[in-house]
Amino acid sequence: MYEPIRSGSSRRSVHTMAGTPSGVPHRSREEELEIQLAGHLAALLAVTDELRTTAPSTDLDAAAERLSEQVARLRGGHAPVRAPVPASRTPGDAAALHRRAHALAGRALVVAASRADTAAAILAAERMDAHAAALDEAGGGKRPEQETTPAQHAELSGAAH
Repeated sequence: MYEPIRSGSSRRSVHTMAGTPSGVPHRSREEELEIQLAGHLAALLAVTDELRTTAPSTDLDAAAERLSEQVARLRGGHAPVRAPVPASRTPGDAAALHRRAHALAGRALVVAASRADTAAAILAAERMDAHAAALDEAGGGKRPEQETTPAQHAELSGAAH
């Protein structure tokens, strides 16, 4: 009914002191932020590639190239996997994609600012502005809600420069 108390066995107890090595690899905060930033930028790249099939433009082409470079830099030179996206989107999808891209760029900006990655922060801020402008131009699309206060945005922008 009850498990006998283990004494001197090689099994570790759940009560082992936290300071003792457990054999489990741990990453630093900086490594975790780098992984997180690469993930946000890779997701933004995927949405950008989708947008390129919906509404091709040189701005989106250049943005995709810059995003790809940043993801590769953060992943130690490993280029992101990019799948071709079929051009079967409707015009209404573009607004939803711009909203999603705006949100992803905002997340990337926050992580880039917290790890003081100027290049990624500038790119993310530029992409946020581009997607917000695209939504304004579309007129019919609801503009993304502001996720930060103006003071927070200024603080993040200041950290990026």
